[in-house]
Amino acid sequence: MSARQVVTFDDLRLDDSPEYGGKSANLGEMTGAGLAVPPGFAIGQSAYLEAMDAGGVRARLHADRVPEEGLTEAELMARSAELTRTVADVDMPVPLRESVLEHYRALGHDVPVAVRSSAPAEDAGDTSFAGIHESYTDVVGEDALLDAVRKCWCSLWSPRAMTYRAVSGYDEEPSIAVVVQRMVRSDTSGVAFTADPRTSRTDRVVIEAAFGLGEVVVGGKVEPDTYVVDKSDLGVLSAHVGRKLTRIIAGRTDDGLVPVPEEMQTTRVLDDEQVRAVARQAMASEAHYGTPQDTEFAFEDGELYLVQTRPITTLVDRAPDGDRGASGDGRSGGDVEPLVEGLGAGPGTATGRARVLHELADGADLAPGEILVATMTDPDWLPILKRAAAIVTDEGGVTCHAAIVGRELGRPVIVGTRSATTDIHDGQTITVDGTAGVVYPGTVRPAAAEQAPADVGRTPEARTREVTATAVYVNLATPDAAARVAAMDVDGVGLLRAEFLITSALEGVHPRTLITEGRTADYVDRMASGIATIAAAFDPRPVIYRATDLRSNEFRGLLGGEVEAEERNPMIGYRGCFRYTREPDLFRLELDALARVREKHRNLHLMIPFVRTAWELRACLDIVDGHPLGRDAGLKRWIMAEVPSVVHWIPEYAAMGIDGVSIGSNDLTQLTLGVDRDSEVCAELFDSMDPAVLASIDQIIDRCHESGLTVSLCGQAASTDPAMAEHLVRRGVTSVSVTPDYAEITRRTVARAEKSILLDAARSATRRSPAK
Repeated sequence: MSARQVVTFDDLRLDDSPEYGGKSANLGEMTGAGLAVPPGFAIGQSAYLEAMDAGGVRARLHADRVPEEGLTEAELMARSAELTRTVADVDMPVPLRESVLEHYRALGHDVPVAVRSSAPAEDAGDTSFAGIHESYTDVVGEDALLDAVRKCWCSLWSPRAMTYRAVSGYDEEPSIAVVVQRMVRSDTSGVAFTADPRTSRTDRVVIEAAFGLGEVVVGGKVEPDTYVVDKSDLGVLSAHVGRKLTRIIAGRTDDGLVPVPEEMQTTRVLDDEQVRAVARQAMASEAHYGTPQDTEFAFEDGELYLVQTRPITTLVDRAPDGDRGASGDGRSGGDVEPLVEGLGAGPGTATGRARVLHELADGADLAPGEILVATMTDPDWLPILKRAAAIVTDEGGVTCHAAIVGRELGRPVIVGTRSATTDIHDGQTITVDGTAGVVYPGTVRPAAAEQAPADVGRTPEARTREVTATAVYVNLATPDAAARVAAMDVDGVGLLRAEFLITSALEGVHPRTLITEGRTADYVDRMASGIATIAAAFDPRPVIYRATDLRSNEFRGLLGGEVEAEERNPMIGYRGCFRYTREPDLFRLELDALARVREKHRNLHLMIPFVRTAWELRACLDIVDGHPLGRDAGLKRWIMAEVPSVVHWIPEYAAMGIDGVSIGSNDLTQLTLGVDRDSEVCAELFDSMDPAVLASIDQIIDRCHESGLTVSLCGQAASTDPAMAEHLVRRGVTSVSVTPDYAEITRRTVARAEKSILLDAARSATRRSPAK
């Protein structure tokens, strides 16, 4: 066995990442910096290579390192299974086995450990291969440890890893290091950011915490507590207590997920001293690395540990917002007791008179410039939302209707307050801070913003514009926002939602009623006017119009809506493409509007939503082909990929003349995981980064490439999760479409990912070049 194949964290530094992987090297760097890191050790990638060499299979594995182009999915699965068995059958060399066990025993007798794959570039400023290989937690005992190490080796040959190597152009001999770290059986845990990820302020630490293992926080499974700490004096500026319904306790159940006792669900996770202790460690990490850090922490029996740290990759160059200012009597926002707190879903601040509306019929009571306070909204509320200066709701998350529309209108939005309609009085003057998710009584004026040192003398126009090969589009719903959003650095509209235009044009009347009354011409005129405003603002950049996807329960709320069927599950009912095949006269009204706009604006194109089967898409396209719009050779035809069946049908869809596919991550997540995205009870299960969802997305992208189609993602996931945006770029997505407020940060994320891919390729080319 080569020397130093197994080393403790004490002996590792960042420079050791080529041998021990970025994750291991980073933990060693943290240990050397005196941070409170649980002890552990790393098994180098050369140990894996020597084991395969000794087993006589290294040459075979090297030959099959990247699947050849044109390999079918079934062939890839079979190849992966064969190679995985090949690795699993290799006996670990005795010297390596004994060294691993010796280091394990040094941690304690049968101590629980986490065993994680550690790719050379992970957590070291280059996210290549992050999350591609397997990791295992709560591993106990020597046999279990050796088995987990072998499984990490095997994960190098999973279909996902092999495909990733092909897509990223990685042609080196695959290898993997393994990190073994004592498990922290967390009583409480979370994440600390040494800059505010929402505002990019660098003078504070933002901490999110929950009960149990940290997976519930980083995976978005609960509403965590949020604490904000002033770096200058470690003062706790705010403490927002979330509702923590579940926690993960290692070893308690098969999946570790157990309910949080009701009396604990809305109690603080950390006291002020613990908050300050976390802030100190996070700031020490930032000081050591010289850049803002995203640090994972855990408390076990009162002892604080840091289990990982990495650079924050989502900050934007802008001046900090400053505290939320002084109220009329000179007090700062921090001195004013909030009325309610919730999830900041639309940035900005607005002050005005609150108008508490309990149902749509009360909408006439909202005057322009007032603040809408409601339980929740749906598409029928659009005319009301347009008049509101800000939006506050009891329910909902970042994908809810109020959040999406509010952001597109540029309004401050707070959702999920639980009690706004009872704690805020109708007619009361309030200040809504959509960035922090806080509603204050009275007027709280924003203070003059401090100027960030990096921004001194720099105007927005002077900042470097990122140029990306991957297009960054925006999701848009209303003409009101078109001019403002079109002035941004975006490549077009990837998703123009028809629902909001339609409900506005219908003026509360069901379309069947309009047809009966002979009023369809006015309806088409109003629709065409709204679409033309958006198309003109972005011309010549593309605008992709997604046809109506209102569900039966939403149509029933219109005058004359009793013609709609009462469905128990409208989310998977009479909607989208299938509806057009049954009611072509209604669909043709939309086509009329599109055809009229395309006479002047050739940048407008059509997208069909919620396509389930090939026969219904064929029937729908027949309707388009029979319309004057269908005879327009320049019209691009897209479909939404929201139903998992799309993976099977993509080649047939391409044969029908479809030009592109847009992945709707919200519906795809809902149908892949079987979770109603509107359900508060199941909200913690809704995760677009779930491996099953990512696998579906990866297959869609791959099959689109095989079929010669462009492929985009227009769901909320690309807006709110930079990891998703980067994952899509690395998979080869053609474009992403995000809400306007996330366009700048997404452009930067995409640019970083593209540069990283190019750097990987350049390094690989250099290593392959013969020495001169």
